[in-house]
Amino acid sequence: MTDIQIRTQGHAGHITLTRPKALNALTWDMCLAAEKALDAWASDDAIALVILDADGDRAFCAGGDIAEMYRTGTAGDLDYGRRFWRDEYRMNAKLAEYPKPIVSFLHGFVMGGGVGLGGHCSHRIVGETTQISMPEVGIGFVPDVGGTYVLARAPGRLGEYLGLTAARMGPGDAIHAGFADRFHPQADWPALKQALIDTGDIAALGVAPTPPDSPLAAQQPEIDALFGGEALRDVLNTLRNSDSEIAQKALKSMSRNAPLSMAVTLEMIHRLRTPSLSIRKALELEYRVSHRIMEHGDFLEGIRAAIIDKDKSPKWRHALDQVPLIDVAKMLMPLGKDSLDFKENTMQIGFIGLGNMGAPMAANLAKAGHSVKGFDVAGAQAEGVTQVSSAAEAAQGSEIVITMLPNGEILKSVAAEILPAMDKDAIHLDCSTVDVASARMVAEEATAKGVEALDAPVSGGVGGAAGGTLTFMVGGSDAAFARALPLFDIMGQKAVHCGPSGNGQAAKICNNMILGVTMIATCEAFALADKLGLSREAMFDVVSTSSGYSWSMNAYCPAPGVGPKSPADNDYQPGFAADLMLKDLRLSQQAATDADADTPLGQAAMELYKQFVEDEDGKGRDFSAMLPRFEKRGRG
Repeated sequence: MTDIQIRTQGHAGHITLTRPKALNALTWDMCLAAEKALDAWASDDAIALVILDADGDRAFCAGGDIAEMYRTGTAGDLDYGRRFWRDEYRMNAKLAEYPKPIVSFLHGFVMGGGVGLGGHCSHRIVGETTQISMPEVGIGFVPDVGGTYVLARAPGRLGEYLGLTAARMGPGDAIHAGFADRFHPQADWPALKQALIDTGDIAALGVAPTPPDSPLAAQQPEIDALFGGEALRDVLNTLRNSDSEIAQKALKSMSRNAPLSMAVTLEMIHRLRTPSLSIRKALELEYRVSHRIMEHGDFLEGIRAAIIDKDKSPKWRHALDQVPLIDVAKMLMPLGKDSLDFKENTMQIGFIGLGNMGAPMAANLAKAGHSVKGFDVAGAQAEGVTQVSSAAEAAQGSEIVITMLPNGEILKSVAAEILPAMDKDAIHLDCSTVDVASARMVAEEATAKGVEALDAPVSGGVGGAAGGTLTFMVGGSDAAFARALPLFDIMGQKAVHCGPSGNGQAAKICNNMILGVTMIATCEAFALADKLGLSREAMFDVVSTSSGYSWSMNAYCPAPGVGPKSPADNDYQPGFAADLMLKDLRLSQQAATDADADTPLGQAAMELYKQFVEDEDGKGRDFSAMLPRFEKRGRG
């Protein structure tokens, strides 16, 4: 993923946000990727601590990427944002409760989602450029991602002041208010990170220099007096009756913000300021608002005015002094069955096509805790999967319907059966390898019925399906990809979003055309080496470390007893059958014809595999069994 870099270095897990042009705003994918890494490192004895930082000079993270929430929310899809927030808040809780030290380096703007990511860590470092704030009331929302937890613990009435005015804090203020722990000049940060990586010891941070002064600390007595009111109207009256610079500046800021958001924020801080306060208690209360804010609050209007139309003239639901207490109470009512429970998302999944690939994929999803209904025309079953009597029954009530089918015609036939049975906003995730035209046709039909579509052919074979190490090449919308990403993480080791519908199939057939060509070249070379008297071991040792390097040679060597174990060592029993390679090469040449692309090597590879499968002994053998074929043949 280009938006976030995750790696291990020395004794540290290291997460870097890499969207500097977007001020490192958090996307759903970034949250899920960060959480996955944190989960893995928590039990990894080689990782002693975690480092969080970001690229660019302007921001650690200026908040969440809310444009997609606006698009889906205005289209009537309230669940997209709710799912995003559930996943993000779960990650926020994990950061606050993490069993190992996490050191966040908070430079530039740190707002909203940036506070959620870097502000709950065990060691929060700020520098000269740091500007921290919770500006959500300015877009019709409330401080979230655990922001109310920090605000409720701030000294005196600073929580109310910061939450209602969205005031920015420099490094000294951030430490005073409890949003940061240590100040270090930013010139020292590279050396600090390297010391943490090298030692894995938090003591490598050393003694922190004295932080800059905190203007908020000096203003604390007046802020406490001005923001001590019980309700929003009380605070406004106090501010209006003061001619101090702090009061007038605060009043000016608050006059621009959403009145309902400020009233709810104030109530949240008051409710949370108790001895029993915990990060989870704060996040659960915040989620009550998140769940309702698009439908009953000013969030969509706030986004419109701020980043869509950019007119800076939001039309809030309430006047500044006229927020009924009942509206505040409604926002904060318990959600019952919809309450935030911090559990990993479980989905209702339909799986159609339980063959050699589909059955282990479906079983892995069930093993991960998802509820999976399965259907296969041949009656095949998968462990942990509830068998149903039709494809339509598997699709009914499922959030995601996965298909793994032999060809495009069958895909179109199955789609015609399942799409009418699927709920609106459900996802049809097709993992078959089919022609691009069929994939795009099915995607268009899905869109017409209000269903999201992803084409996601796989690479990795039966072994990858069983081991959960497949690679997915995915075409479709960003939103659908984000929703399906947790499933890709269960079924595979990598998912690449290749663009709009059909691009997943395009990537697969291009990849497999290369694979078909290089396997033929590898087999030809071994056969030639044999006849030149060059041992296969010497051939492998040279080519696998030289310019002839390829996956066909290094990972899937067609010569028995040479290199890592492969189907060649099992009498060419298929890992990837020659029949399937012929299918993929035919798809590539069909696509090349449709696109008017010149692919002579792809065409030649297709003809060779056609001869091998249909006229020789290749049917049912691994595609690397081309080697014994070439061994037996001469030049003529």
